[in-house]
Amino acid sequence: MNQVQELEQAILARAERLANEYRERANRSRDNILREAADRLRMRESREESIAKTLADRTFRERVQSSELQMQTDLDRMRWNLVQDVEQALAGRMRAFSEDLPRYDPWLDRLIAGAVALIEDKVLIVSANSRDQKRLSERWEGVLEALPADKTATLADEPLDTVGGVLVTNADRRIRVDNTFEGRLERLRPNVQRVILERLLPSGFDTGNLFSG
Repeated sequence: MNQVQELEQAILARAERLANEYRERANRSRDNILREAADRLRMRESREESIAKTLADRTFRERVQSSELQMQTDLDRMRWNLVQDVEQALAGRMRAFSEDLPRYDPWLDRLIAGAVALIEDKVLIVSANSRDQKRLSERWEGVLEALPADKTATLADEPLDTVGGVLVTNADRRIRVDNTFEGRLERLRPNVQRVILERLLPSGFDTGNLFSG
């Protein structure tokens, strides 16, 4: 398994664990929204009883449609907020991992070596955040020794704004292998969000036939 696959599996695994933690909260929120929607519906029904049947039916249908739209908006907002919460938690886990130097430094070295192997150019540039660039510079000779004999790399002058990981490019920066946390998460976002929603909302927040009939 190469470094890119390992990072992908790590991100998905963390997303699954965090999604399970949020699932209970999501279920409670769902029940509250459905209960409030049902209460609003009952109140509207009682008010409509005193109105002429034709007018009452028409008004009721309009209000029910409005309630359904509002509830769907609330549920969509909740889905989005839950996904954002989990992604932020993933970033927090990544920051914690980056402080575990005995594990993080070798992982970073593997990302660099794997990216260098993918780019045919002989001279490459490695970019990381300011903290990681400082760490890498302190042991750069060892990093270079792990690269193929016909290739070399230099650290970028400017650090990246990233939680962790590295970006490796050729000299003119036209070819790049983005193994930063944000780069991998962006490519994996559809899969990450699918995993999160499957764990948090296994029934899709099904409202059933609350407003039908």
